[in-house]
Amino acid sequence: MGALYHEPHYGYSLVRVLTEDGSISLKEGTIYPILARLDRDGLVRSEWVESVQGPPRKYYALTPAGRQLLADLRQEFDLLVSLVKREWNAGEESETAQRKLLLRKR
Repeated sequence: MGALYHEPHYGYSLVRVLTEDGSISLKEGTIYPILARLDRDGLVRSEWVESVQGPPRKYYALTPAGRQLLADLRQEFDLLVSLVKREWNAGEESETAQRKLLLRKR
């Protein structure tokens, strides 16, 4: 979702963006079911666009609901990272330790 925040992508271009630094390996066949689910859930919108280099491409972009969910997930992820990086001392409680992670259930 973060890769779709600033600009729309079609499946192959999204895979290239996500794998360009080599930190993960990802195939197109992996990304399309995820995009389909995000589309079905209203978190991305899709649009067919004609291409001068071949057949039309299906571009995906975040919807306002997708942008809001991404913002919420970033906050939760930041909290999780801070808890993982925290040096735990017995009996010490901080504001971060007292906050709870919000779990999403479907």
